[in-house]
Order: sequence, then structure tokens, then C-alpha cells
Amino acid sequence: MKIKQHAKGLVTAAAAIMLLGFSPADACTGCQIKTKDNAAINGRTVEFGVFLDTSVVVVPRGYKFTGTTTLGPGKQWTSKYASVGMILVDNEVIVDGMNEKGLATASFYFPGYAKYSVTTKKNQKISLSSSDFTQWILSRFATVDEVKKAIENNEVAISPVLTPGFPPQVQPFHFIVYDRTGKSIVIEPLNGKLKIYDNPIGVITNSPTFDWHMTNLRNYANLLAHTPKEVKLFGMTIKPLGQGAGMLGLPGDFTPPSRFIRAAAFAATTIPAKTAEEGVMQVFHILNNFDIPVGAARTIEDGKIFSDYTMLTLVRDTKNLRFYYKTYDDQSIKVVDLKKFNLDGKKILRLHTKSDQRFIDVSKKLK
Repeated sequence: MKIKQHAKGLVTAAAAIMLLGFSPADACTGCQIKTKDNAAINGRTVEFGVFLDTSVVVVPRGYKFTGTTTLGPGKQWTSKYASVGMILVDNEVIVDGMNEKGLATASFYFPGYAKYSVTTKKNQKISLSSSDFTQWILSRFATVDEVKKAIENNEVAISPVLTPGFPPQVQPFHFIVYDRTGKSIVIEPLNGKLKIYDNPIGVITNSPTFDWHMTNLRNYANLLAHTPKEVKLFGMTIKPLGQGAGMLGLPGDFTPPSRFIRAAAFAATTIPAKTAEEGVMQVFHILNNFDIPVGAARTIEDGKIFSDYTMLTLVRDTKNLRFYYKTYDDQSIKVVDLKKFNLDGKKILRLHTKSDQRFIDVSKKLK
């Protein structure tokens, strides 16, 4: 099978511009739950200040890739495992997806902190782009522990090249990985090296670093799913004003720290679903809390308004290998079942995510 240099047409850029220039808003949120039938269900929202052109794809086993670096072709690898997920424009690497072993990974915006490796002749053969990185993980590994070992053994480095489908600058990302057991890690490119954090809560948002978010979580140890009981003060009985008072103080804005706390609170307190399919709906309901309408979160660059909005919501059933998604323009949920494909196929299969909302008219069913 012919080797594909999937970042065809990309222009390399100096690391010095990584965090300069255009900086649209970003507000992606990810979380995970476990169901009673032992399924790990994880998902995320996709937000950005400019439109991202996406397609859902299935990448077969045996597909050959060549990573892109600032010096030209980089790391080469062949898919050991088939995968399903989202690509940007006509690229051939998945930036959010899941493989046939139930390993899932995704990239999240990480502005102000991400610093990739400087590509040299010495490390070029192990280097690839940030968008290549997620596909490399899906192609080669079955568990979180395998991913950790490969990174700790310095098998890969991320080169600061442009990302297809994004504005023309080096885009800063960090990454989350889940496996079928529910185990999770966060990988962050800091000062040219990849730092790994164990992620016991399965939540991720954006900047600052993951360890900062985990420390900040301690500020909200008072949050409870249970409504507090009435108390006696000054001889009076003080009753809560209504259900949900246990979550009083839960931050409601769209900043990464606030979304991290909300996602952790909802994932931790939701009642475990009986089945994986029910769990999928549960994750969609959690992520609905992070749905941003156009105009609610915006920035102004050179007199132009860039409004962050929820372009996609994705959910991954790592037990049954079903990849679900819905878009801003079409809230009906679509699913791609990886088990229904020939995983030894010869080409990448794809479907553009753009579709129009259909409203089901039930008028005639009224009796």
C-alpha cells in the first residue's frame, strides 16, 4: 500500500510563531463515565472561533502513514489497529477517535502553554505533527499503559508545523487518552517535552496545565449532588430555596477552569447507567451543559468578531466500538459502528459531517 504523507500541502512554520498572531476562542470539554455493564463511555464538545471542516472516517489496518515535520517527512508507521473518528478538511489523520481495541484519544486546544520539540536531523525520524500524534496513538496501541511506555521511551516527538483546517499558525494542543477499562492520561507538550499525567477523573478542558486544574478542583470540595437539609439559625428555620442547592457555587461560565469543575461535578454525580447505550445518552446530556450558542463567547481580532460555538459533540462507546456525533446545525445523533466495517480494507472511508436538521412532524399521531 502506498505511503501517504497525509499533511500534503501544509506549510511549515517556525516555532517562534507558535503562540503569536491569530488566537480564536476555544472551549472544548471532555469527560467520561462508567456504566453498570462495565462500559467506559467518553466524549467531548468541539468549539472554535472559526469554522472547522470535518468528516467522520474509518481508517483500516495496514494503512501506512508518514508524519510531517518542519524539516520534511518524519516518523513512519503502519496501522496495527483500525480506527474511527474525525478528520479536518481532506486530511487523513484522525484528531479525535477510537480504535478497534477501545482505545480513544483526542486533541484539545492548549494556548499559552504548548511548546513542541525543535525538529533536528537527529530526531526527525521520530517526529510528527500534532494532528499526526493522535492517529499514531490510535494506529499503534491498545491500552493507556502502552501509550505511556512508548512516550517514556522517547519513541515520538511533536514538530511545530501548521495544522490543516486551522488558521495559518502553529496550533497549540494537549491530548487525552482513554482505554476500554476507563483508565486515562493527559499528555501535554511543555518546554519541548511530552509530560504525562494520570487522569483519574477522565475530564479535560484547555489551559492552564492539567495539574493546575486538579489543584483547583480542591476549591470545590463542598459541592454535593444532595440538596442540604434545613438548618436552625437565630431561632429560625432556614430551608434551601429548591433542589440543586448542594451545587451552589458551581461555576457557570465558559472558561476552561470553570468547565473543568462542571464536567467533573456532573461526571462524578450522575447515577450510573445500566447499559452502554444508556451511558451514551448520559454523556450527551452531560455535554449538553457545555453547548455554546453563537455569540455567547466571542473575541474581536482586527475589528472582526470570532464567536466560539459548539460545532460538534462526540461520544465514544469503547466497549461496543460505536462512535456517535451531532453537529451545531443538526442535533440528531449519528453513529458509526466500527464492527460493521472490513477492518482490513484498502482505503479510508469517509462521510462529511455537514447535514441539515430534520424536524419530525408528529401532528398526525395525536389522538
